[in-house]
Amino acid sequence: MKRFWLVLLSLGLMVAFSTQAMAVDVKVAGSYYAAGMYLDKTGFRKSDAIVPLGAPAQLQNSNPSTAFYFQRLRLGTEFIVSPGLKLITRADIMERAWGAARSNPAGNNVISGASPDADLDTLSAGTRAENENIAFDWVYLSYTSPIGIFNVGYQQDRVWGTVFGDNSQPNPKITYTTKIGDLYLGAQIGKDNERSLTASNQFLTDTNGNLFRVSDADRNFYNLFAKYGAKNWEAGILFKYVDDRTNRPNPRTAGQLVQPGNIAAQDLKTWAINSLPYAKAKFGPVAVQTEIIWTYGQSKFEDPTAMGLRAAGRPDKIDLNQLAMWLDATADFNKFYVGGTFAYASGDDPGTADKREGGLANGGLDYQPCLIMFNSDRGYWVGALNGYDNANNGSELANAYFAQMRGGVRPTEKFDVMMSASWAHADKTLAATWEGREYGWEIDVTGTYKITNNLSYMLGAGYWFVGNFYKGTTATNQHDLSDNYMVLNKLTLTF
Repeated sequence: MKRFWLVLLSLGLMVAFSTQAMAVDVKVAGSYYAAGMYLDKTGFRKSDAIVPLGAPAQLQNSNPSTAFYFQRLRLGTEFIVSPGLKLITRADIMERAWGAARSNPAGNNVISGASPDADLDTLSAGTRAENENIAFDWVYLSYTSPIGIFNVGYQQDRVWGTVFGDNSQPNPKITYTTKIGDLYLGAQIGKDNERSLTASNQFLTDTNGNLFRVSDADRNFYNLFAKYGAKNWEAGILFKYVDDRTNRPNPRTAGQLVQPGNIAAQDLKTWAINSLPYAKAKFGPVAVQTEIIWTYGQSKFEDPTAMGLRAAGRPDKIDLNQLAMWLDATADFNKFYVGGTFAYASGDDPGTADKREGGLANGGLDYQPCLIMFNSDRGYWVGALNGYDNANNGSELANAYFAQMRGGVRPTEKFDVMMSASWAHADKTLAATWEGREYGWEIDVTGTYKITNNLSYMLGAGYWFVGNFYKGTTATNQHDLSDNYMVLNKLTLTF
């Protein structure tokens, strides 16, 4: 009997070791770019004319030029386990300026808690220090079931409709999508920020430096969307509800209450509804697209008396009502093309403390209409361009009326030359008395040559005639500004 079981076991082991393992197909795709930038001014101040003798050195030289090279490798993989089931990942690798000092990982402190995204890099699930080596942004499971598609994990978020208003931020969420004819319907639930007590998130700090434990201070979002597409047009709408409690530390002690004159966002709960309808259509050689972003909600201090808000004359709640819109048209005649854009993003009125009319609804980081003005790549690698009295140009098209005319020519199949003229005007000033609302004009010229099907080289130059908005508040001695220009060349590989 023992011999029988020994033979049976041996046969079983032989079958087990000789069985072919389940195959997993892997698809790899990605891109790499290396670029060089020269920016004539890193600010708008004509410092030699307005900084008094003896002022700090950093003010006397507040807008030097800069020139450097930078790069990034983006690598995406799909592990196809079986038909309809796959694991998708994406990582950004060696995203850094050549030879520049590395970011300090210690600066990304899980105890700080100052902002939900304070420790994250721009449009990334990792920190800047991690992106300078390697940071994974996507890891999610995609399953095509008989009732629809389920995506679960860290995946692309804040991207919808057209490029306007998009911020390609990876976020953890669950997405369900189903298709009925040409109609797509979907729902999402996700988490921008987790503040529950964990081993790596045990304490936050208040404005007095006191440590406290936190609970029920997450930021969650819930989306419903629909999209319908036909041969030459498509349209859709997305509703997004955000429940933001990240600035609501709880529990507290008396010593942790914020005093009047030192108002922070503690005990603040924000909810917002975002409505994003869009449409795209093509009429012969003319392509038209538009999108509207409407944000409505409220930020409320739940304990205004203890916070000292009423004693300080501040409102205990702030209403949110913001609007951004975009209309773009391009006529493409093969050898040449022309196009135009109009965009608007509402600004915050400094005279309405109980209302917030701007800041959340904007053009987004993915929309880069100019080489310098409202360009998130320039913002990422150089930073905001500062004028006077906190007037600056960051990365998104915000608080602005914007118009652009552009045209291009393709002398050959591989060569594309484009020129654009852009104008921008502020919707609101930052104070009641302000020098002006003109952001100014920017002229851009770019040429792109397709070396191979996967490799292209771009050379561009932009000149910004800076407007009076950046002069700041009305002053007896007028602030002087400097115009700005940029030269950019970029080698891009896709595979």
